[in-house]
Formats: sequence, structure tokens, C-alpha cells
Amino acid sequence: MKKQMKKYSALFLLLTVFGSFAQEVKTPAVPENFRNATVRDTATIAGKPWKEFFTETDLVQLIEGALAKNNSLQVAEENIKIANLQYKQSKWGNVPQVNAFVNSSYSRLSENSLNGRNAQLALGQNHIEDYSAGINLSWEVGIWGKIRNQKKNALAVYMQTAEAKKALQTTVVANVSKGFYDLLMLDAQLDIAKKTLMLNDSTLFMVTLQFEAGQVTSLAKQQTEAQRLASAQLIPQLEQNILLQENGLSILTGTFPEAKERNSRLHLLEVKENLSTGIPAQLISRRPDVKSVELALKAANAKVGITKANLYPSLNITATAGVNAFEASNWFTIPASLFGSVAGGLTAPLLQGKKIRTQYEIAKIQQEQATIEFRQAVLVAVGEVSDALAKIDKQSAQYAIASQRVETLKKAVANAHMLFKNGMATYLEVIVAQSNLLAAELELATIKKDRLSSNVELYRALGGGWE
Repeated sequence: MKKQMKKYSALFLLLTVFGSFAQEVKTPAVPENFRNATVRDTATIAGKPWKEFFTETDLVQLIEGALAKNNSLQVAEENIKIANLQYKQSKWGNVPQVNAFVNSSYSRLSENSLNGRNAQLALGQNHIEDYSAGINLSWEVGIWGKIRNQKKNALAVYMQTAEAKKALQTTVVANVSKGFYDLLMLDAQLDIAKKTLMLNDSTLFMVTLQFEAGQVTSLAKQQTEAQRLASAQLIPQLEQNILLQENGLSILTGTFPEAKERNSRLHLLEVKENLSTGIPAQLISRRPDVKSVELALKAANAKVGITKANLYPSLNITATAGVNAFEASNWFTIPASLFGSVAGGLTAPLLQGKKIRTQYEIAKIQQEQATIEFRQAVLVAVGEVSDALAKIDKQSAQYAIASQRVETLKKAVANAHMLFKNGMATYLEVIVAQSNLLAAELELATIKKDRLSSNVELYRALGGGWE
């Protein structure tokens, strides 16, 4: 008895050792800090729910609508349901398969055959009836870690679809917010164009009076009119862009094209400064797309274990039990009609060994591909954070310079008008000053929008927006 126990213990140990075919996922090396990071600690804005990061009521309503109605997110939700069902099914991989059966057969034997004569002598008839009912059981014992790795693979795929939805949500939140800021920028530029047109009208009025008084030539009037038309042409162009931007936001929020109500104004929005980024190592556990690639690697590791286990014998146990009789009247006579059998055996691949080994080699290559993709995903994630930080840093300096330029040009326009009224400046100086101010104000609005969008991009790159 002790010898048998030792044999069973040795066999169990052997199966445990050989069952560990799948490898653990190793985390790629990452730098200690992000390039261009001004705040170096473990805190990160990615930990904030998006409703706390975005404070504009108009924007919050748009994001809520997108998360509720965006069709891509709804497709991702259905994918999660499918993967969840597949994972639940994989849990039954080591549960015996049990089938119930009921059989009835009738055979008429030839009276001139040996079987027919034997039946006639034994049963007094030349036909045989057989009735049976019972259950069949078949079970593949989970040795070599095959079934365990199948569960790991199904779990990784299920979690991967969940992370894919999170990654999609971060993209949707970022795209809606950046689209909203684009819309506010266009609103601001439209206001600038309309104010500039009013200023051009005032200049044209004065030039027209001077032309009628013979103080300036027709060339002065024509150039002033041309400057006014340039400002007027900008208005329908901006109105068109606003309509297109509203249509784009409508599609993101899962609605047909419609106007977007908004009370926010670009110049009133506050650009957040000194945003905390945490450390690069947090991206691996925080950013959904990186987590998804890591889970893909875990699934590939499990697949290696599955394909390698296929190279070894599988242990199958079968059993059948029920009732059987050659007369219907005795079919359920207990215990006389009871029968049962149990069998177990090892099944090893022979001729298909080359095919299975090829599948194993392919699985190892796919595992290496998944490892490389994991490293690349981490590399891209760290790069995107560094890019966003560089934009935030340099755009802040650009905005300060552009603001000074606008203030200087506003003074220049005021001085040009005053000097022009007093005959100390030409109409060309007024036109040039107004044109420069228009371009500077339009550029300032663009830079303000870019600063807001860069903050959003940093939030997304750090893995924020899915909570």
C-alpha cells in the first residue's frame, strides 16, 4: 500500500512539474520619469474620473451622451458579453461530459442462419429485441496543465475585451472634449471676424468720405473695400466649419447632425497648469490599451501551454450505466436489468505528432510577437505622454508671446485710426494694422484651443477617461 502511495505521489509531482508549460509575463523596462515632466511624484491626473477632470457643464453633457449612445462603445459592450460567455464555458472544461440515451432495436434473423437457429432454440423465436436506457460519461483528466491553460486563455481574452472597451472610452472622451474645444475656438474666431468686419466698415466709411472730398484716390477706396471683403469672406467660412464640427460631435454622441447648445466661451476657460503625471511604470497597470496588449501576451503564453500539452498523452475516463433487456416487459426490472462499465486509458498522438509540434512552434512564435508588441505598446505610451508634456510646455510660452502681440496690435490699430483721422497716417497703415490684428487674434484663439487639447491628450495618454 505504501509503495502504491509513493508511486501515485511521484506521478502527481511529475504531472505538476510538466504541467507548468506557460511562462509568466515579464514587465518591460521603463524610464524612471517622463521627459519634460515638471512634477515628479506618484500622483497622476489619470486617477481622476473624467467628471472631475472636465468641469465645463456643456462638455460633461456631451461626454455623457457619447458614452451612452456611441455605437462603437455599444459594439465593444457586446464583445464583452460574448467573451464573458466563452470564459464561463471554459470553466466547464474539466467537468465530465454526461449524456443520457434510450435505445430500442428489433432484428429478424434468417431461419437458415446459425444465429437464427440458435435464437429459435434459445428463445423460441427468430427475431431479437433489445431495449436499453442509461447515461454515458466521458472525462479528460486535466494533466499537463492543458485545461488550466485553456481557462487562463479564456480569462485573458475576456479581460482583454474589457480593456479594449476602456481604451475606446478614453478615446471617445478625448475626441469629444477636443471636438468641443475646436467648436469653442471657431465660435471665438467667428466673433473676432465679425468685430473686425465692423472695424473695416468704420474705416471704409472714413475713406469713402475722404474720397468724396478729393483727399484720397479711388485706389485707396478700392483697397479698403478689398480688406473689408476679406474679413466678410471669413465669416461664412467659419460658419461652415462650425456646422461641420457640430455634425462631427453629433456622430460621436450617437445622434443625427444637429446644433450643439453651449454657454461656454473659449476666453473664459481655464487652462490647468502643473498637471501631475506620476511615473512611467504606472502606465502598464493604468492605461487600458497597454493592459490589453499585456493580456494578449498572457493569452499567447497560455496557448503555448495548450499546444505543448497536446504533444503528450491524454488520460480519458469513460463510464456507462443503465438498464438493458431483450423484452420490453423486463426493461426496468431492478436489479436484474442493471448494467455498467468503467474504462480508463491514455491516448497519445502518433501520426499527427508533426502537425501538433508545428502548432506548438507557431504558438511560441506568436508568443514572441506578443512580447514585442507589449514592449512597443509601453514604448508608445511613454512617448505619447512625453509628447503631450512637450506641447504643454512650449504652447504655454507661445500663448504668452501671442497674447503680448495681440495687445500690442490693438494699441497699433487704435493709434492708426487716431492718426488717420488727423491726417498723420495713410489708409494703408490702417489696413495693415487691422489685418495684422485679425491674424494675431485668430492665432491666439488657436493656441488657446491647442493648450486645452494638449491637456486632454495628456489625460488620455496617462490612461484617464475610462472611470
